[in-house]
Amino acid sequence: MNFPAFGVESWLNVWEKKAKLDISQSSVASFTLEELLSLDGKTTPGIFFGDRARMPVDYGHIEGSPEFKTLVSGLYRTVPPENIFQTNGATGANLLAILALIEPGDHVIALHPSYQQHYDIPRALGAEVSLLPLYEENGWNPDIAALKALIRPNTKLIALNNANNPTGTIIEDRAMLEIVEAARRSGAWILADEVFQSLDPGARTTPIADLYERGISVNGLSKTYSAPGIRIGWTASGAEAAQKFRSLRDYTMICCGAINDALAVHLLRNRESVLRRNGEIVARNLKILTEWADREPRVSLVPPRMVPVSFPRFDIPRDSESFCLDLLRDTGTLLVPGMRFGMEGYARLGYCAHTETLLAGLDALSAYLKKFN
Repeated sequence: MNFPAFGVESWLNVWEKKAKLDISQSSVASFTLEELLSLDGKTTPGIFFGDRARMPVDYGHIEGSPEFKTLVSGLYRTVPPENIFQTNGATGANLLAILALIEPGDHVIALHPSYQQHYDIPRALGAEVSLLPLYEENGWNPDIAALKALIRPNTKLIALNNANNPTGTIIEDRAMLEIVEAARRSGAWILADEVFQSLDPGARTTPIADLYERGISVNGLSKTYSAPGIRIGWTASGAEAAQKFRSLRDYTMICCGAINDALAVHLLRNRESVLRRNGEIVARNLKILTEWADREPRVSLVPPRMVPVSFPRFDIPRDSESFCLDLLRDTGTLLVPGMRFGMEGYARLGYCAHTETLLAGLDALSAYLKKFN
């Protein structure tokens, strides 16, 4: 199998620890361990790890602890705990689902721009991939009629990023139900990477596992839950997909570790506190971002739907890679070049860093853009 370099991850691997002002990331401002544990108002690192001092450092529960599976199952209407599989982040969940479903000669439909796993893993497995382009002038929303036109008799999978990385837009239920109807006619699976949950109270989005019998929901604790470092994700699906995943999962990850599972359980128990904290950060920072973009003559932005990533367009005579490199070297401010998503002229701006970091980063970006006036 031939895998191309993973654009966004290879960029961050080289540059993210060199940044003074990192506004490239896709998670809501990450918790410290102390902040995560204190969500319930009483747990400290000493208490948490003291209670586990005699716990064997073994594999733990291979599919995720019963409590983890029960808590995650509670996020869905129709997915029982036995159909929940803990994975190494949402990245591991995407890998597991695609490996389990796709064979040479299959046809896959994926959005573009989107997360690179959705189209390059199927290609590496020998599938033919049709990309459905998303356009700024259409608010980065998928053209549902165009998507339906791409479906073939051998379409095995429709891969969606909902909310979308890097644009921060969402597919609401009305449009998603049209996609489900089209997929059902051809028997295609729908894989929806839902790791970016919109915190917009007006958003109407239902997990695909609750909308479609062949829907597979991927999620995790990295983005909306501000804990990317514990590397916990999951798949949620019907029984048919779950059985495929159970057979393959032992080949790809075995387990995610007992300590990480315990941290995930603590986080999920305190989910409402997390969403309340993160809703405040997203709302405050989104207002800062949109007002900044309105003031900048060289910036065009489709506002994200309370999702921690945005994809502004920059009207400058530079390619996105050299622009982002020079910005980092001159100001210490980090973005992800649009070309890392196959889109020239744009950059991913993660506006849900801590607010003081966002403000300083936008000030540095404004000063840098003035050189093109």
